[in-house]
Amino acid sequence: MTAAVETRPASACPLPPVLGLSREQAAAYIGVSKSLFDEMVADGRMPKPKKANSRTIWDRRSLERAFSRLPGGEGDENEEWDFE
Repeated sequence: MTAAVETRPASACPLPPVLGLSREQAAAYIGVSKSLFDEMVADGRMPKPKKANSRTIWDRRSLERAFSRLPGGEGDENEEWDFE
């Protein structure tokens, strides 16, 4: 007799159990390519990373706050995004 094995569908970007994300993880977390993420960091739409010795890491909570400030979504279709 074979025991049933429960399988769960894999998520495209599961919530990481850590606060600090690499560049690749941070880009995937907000759903953009690495190059677009770099552009968004450079123009201020996404936060700059923190440094821990030689590691460059993004705070997941800061990414969430920045993401919530992006244009789009309910009630703001007439708003324009101003960044320099």
